[in-house]
Amino acid sequence: MSRTNPRFRTADEQRTTSLLADSSGADSYRRQATGQFGGGFGSARTRRRFAQFVLYALLIIGAIVALFPMLWMVSASFMPTGEASQYPPHLLPSRITFTHYRELFTRLNLGRYLFNSTLIAVVVTAVSLVVNSMAGYAFAKLRFRGRDRTFRMLSLGLVLPVQVAMLPLFLLMKNLHLINTYWGVIIPGMASIFGIFLIRQYALSIPDDMLDAARIDGASELRIYWSVVVPGILPILATLAIWTFLATWNDFMWPLIVLSDEAHYTLPVALANLSGEHVQDTELMMAGSVLTVIPVIAVFLFLQRYYIQGVMAGSVKG
Repeated sequence: MSRTNPRFRTADEQRTTSLLADSSGADSYRRQATGQFGGGFGSARTRRRFAQFVLYALLIIGAIVALFPMLWMVSASFMPTGEASQYPPHLLPSRITFTHYRELFTRLNLGRYLFNSTLIAVVVTAVSLVVNSMAGYAFAKLRFRGRDRTFRMLSLGLVLPVQVAMLPLFLLMKNLHLINTYWGVIIPGMASIFGIFLIRQYALSIPDDMLDAARIDGASELRIYWSVVVPGILPILATLAIWTFLATWNDFMWPLIVLSDEAHYTLPVALANLSGEHVQDTELMMAGSVLTVIPVIAVFLFLQRYYIQGVMAGSVKG
């Protein structure tokens, strides 16, 4: 019928023409949209790469600015006497000399001060890890009367300045006859409110079912602490160890108050006296500063992996 009737043939042709036009329009729109959004995606990718480049450039510049004083300190420690004070200052020594390091250990007895700081920092760090971890675990998982109230009272101590407690603490050490002794410096650092708070917050993530299973198996609380809790809080223990060692090693005020015998001086106190006696000998003071910084960097590098795990623990476990 379509062949004999022109009207029907015309309608079919019009329908076909319309479909072809729609298809051509859709293809044209698709090509236009693809080209437009393709360029948009390329532009977004370019902007993202440029933003990353700017970010990395700023980080590198910040790292150079932060590391430059330390690098100059190391360089100045190897300079001959007086070269670090010249103007314009030298970035590198004209000739490398170890005279200042040799003088620190021979004439100024820095080895004794290094031993004092190492002994105090190691003992304080080791004992505080045990005490703070036990207390933090008890506040997190053990049930006893007044637990939450006691913890809230301890937490209030975080807002008090350390200097407020120095006078009563000094009088307490005096009554215990611990003035001018190593224990007078060690005992106040054996426990800290910050350490207890840090361990307690981390220990809250330990499943109660694991602890109950250990109790059902007949394990004592001490065995549960040592075999179950300690392996689970190793990252935060490493973080606390770095903080405690660093704070004890760099502590100046409390050893200065408690210690009066020069043989018991720590490195910061000894370097303060050194800067007063040899204020013009910049190279000698830089050598002493290098020896003070090296142990802290060594401890951080040794515990770096656990420190990062402890810092990231909140985002991973929370």
